[in-house]
Formats: sequence, structure tokens, C-alpha cells
Amino acid sequence: MTRKKTAFLFDLDGTLIDSVYQHVLAWKSSLDQEGIPLSVWRIHRKIGMSGGLFANILLRETGFDNTPERLERLRARHAEAYKALSASVQPLPGARQLLDYLTDQGMPWAIATSGRMETAGQNLAALGVDPAKVPVVTRDQVKYAKPDPDLFLTAAERLGVDIRDSLVLGDSIWDMIAAQRARGLGVGLLSGGYGEEELARAGAFRVYEDPADLLKHIDEVAARS
Repeated sequence: MTRKKTAFLFDLDGTLIDSVYQHVLAWKSSLDQEGIPLSVWRIHRKIGMSGGLFANILLRETGFDNTPERLERLRARHAEAYKALSASVQPLPGARQLLDYLTDQGMPWAIATSGRMETAGQNLAALGVDPAKVPVVTRDQVKYAKPDPDLFLTAAERLGVDIRDSLVLGDSIWDMIAAQRARGLGVGLLSGGYGEEELARAGAFRVYEDPADLLKHIDEVAARS
């Protein structure tokens, strides 16, 4: 009996691309322009969920009105600020090698990110991923983003695989919660700033330092024919 090959569904920021702190600073700039004082560490704790939900939660916590106009200003200013910082964004150690390995082994993989294409496009270019050749699901393409499961379910569908035969790889607790809701297995990476215990508590059945570390231990998670 032939075993199905494991499908890999990757988050992008903090999982394949070293961009989490640029996003944090971009949101800080956006919030400052709106006159909303918020510590950087509080912003970091919400990175990984959808930008709209992120802004809604932060506005609710700070007592500011979350009007559609304000939410749109925050989103647009974040995108503008991130673009200015994006020159410093690079793939995480081992990211390209990991994707090359999966491709060489015939293991299906896709990218599912809470970012919209206006910011994700720059990260994909830095990673050398062409959305015309690789399934890439962005916030623009689903009704709800993380911690809802839509992004990963859509990525599995585009690969033509069962989500239950897939690994969801991410750096945040929101990725792991989305993996559980999608009924996929969550694998956590420390490269986004969340701790091993936090990721495990959110549902990760394995936790690695970064893509390079995952590649070293790939046989622990990849079922092959």
C-alpha cells in the first residue's frame, strides 16, 4: 500500500521570511499616526492574525472607536510603512533550501498568509516564490483569516490534498489555533518570537527553531511513500 506524501502548508511572515518585527514597527507607525498609543510588545502579541481582526482587537482594548474609516486608514498606513521597511526583509535561514528540498522530493507545498498581496508580494519576491507556479493564498482571497482556518483549508484545496494529510507550519499561536480548527497537524517555529511552550500549548505537536532546523529534522514530520 502506497502512503500519501505529507503536504506542507506554510505561513509566510516569521515562518519563511524574517519580517515579523518590520510588521510590528509598521503597525506602530500606523497606530501613532492615528494617535493611538500602544507599546510595541502589545502589537507583537497580535502579529499573525488577520490585519482587520488585529486592528479591531487593539482598538477595542485601547477604547478607540473601530469605525470602517479608521480601520482602512490603519491598514493603508501599515502597508505604506511596511513597504518602506521591506528592503531589510530576508528569507529565514534554510527557508529556500527547505522549499527546494520539498520540491525535489515531490512533496506538495503551499503558502497561506494573513497578509494581503500588497505586502505579501514583496516577501514572496524575497523568497523567490512565483504565485503563478506555487499555490499562494492571501487575506484577499478568503472570507476570514487566522485564527480561522480558511487560509489553510483553501491552500490544501488548491493542492488537491486532504487537510488531514497536511502539516500547518507557522510561528504564532494563531497559526496553531487555525491548524486545529482546520484539523491539520501544527508544527511551530520559534523564528517569529513566540516561545516553545506557547506554541505547544496552542496545538503544535513539534516545535523547531527555524526552517533550517526543520530541514535537519524533516524525517520527524514528513510521511513519504
